[in-house]
Amino acid sequence: MSSTPSESLFALVDGNNFYVSCERVFNPKLEGRPVVVLSNNDGCVVARSQEAKALDIGMGVPLFKVRDIIRRHRVVVLSSNYTLYGDMSQRVMAVIGQFSPRQEIYSIDESFIDLAGIGHLDLRAHCGQLRRRVRAWTGIPTCVGIAPTKTLAKLANHCAKKHPEHEGVCDWSRLAPEQFDTVLATFAAGDVWGIGPRWGTKLLTLGICSARDLARADIAMIRDRFGVVMERTVRELHGISCQPLEEVSADRKQIVSSRSFGKVIRRRDRCTRT
Repeated sequence: MSSTPSESLFALVDGNNFYVSCERVFNPKLEGRPVVVLSNNDGCVVARSQEAKALDIGMGVPLFKVRDIIRRHRVVVLSSNYTLYGDMSQRVMAVIGQFSPRQEIYSIDESFIDLAGIGHLDLRAHCGQLRRRVRAWTGIPTCVGIAPTKTLAKLANHCAKKHPEHEGVCDWSRLAPEQFDTVLATFAAGDVWGIGPRWGTKLLTLGICSARDLARADIAMIRDRFGVVMERTVRELHGISCQPLEEVSADRKQIVSSRSFGKVIRRRDRCTRT
């Protein structure tokens, strides 16, 4: 598998634990403490600080299932404030947009920017400056993944978050062949951008467990069994850009409206409306 970049070059800028980070901007006492943010009916956990993740509080878990952990570790529990998060998102995206002539706002806390036209710069330093300005002007910490395709930029962003040696910015092109091979091997195929759990399960039945397995899969077989969308993903793992930047902000689902019971329900008549 080649690591040679294509002419396209993207950076994915992602706010770290975005909802929690927004809350910390206005309440610095939350720094360093385990924090969770709940859905709009206070039923489920929709955001966690790094400290809360370390306590094995899962994403989307109903609050009543983790009350013991919350009590034992004095986890701060907050109701969601989507007006705040939306306003902070606009501020963050405006700052990010200063660092590239083209930007795609992918979600409330993620933005792709086009770096192809500014490849003469030290891109790692450029994106490091981006991170510092976003933090200074908005208070939100971010990580950046740089790569020749959007799919690889997602993986590079993951590396930037998980490996402190990158100092928040991972440039895929600077990884040695054995490094990006290791990254692909440790990343589940179902976690690759655009795959999802349904396709991930089907890939497992074919013995395709990791992103490396997916990158090494036969293109014709992938197209035949999964269609052109999956084929594009595989090609992107090879550094061939198949998904151009969309400069119109994609109105994707970002805020979850969910309902759950406050305790375990064992009888159907207990949850039937009268």
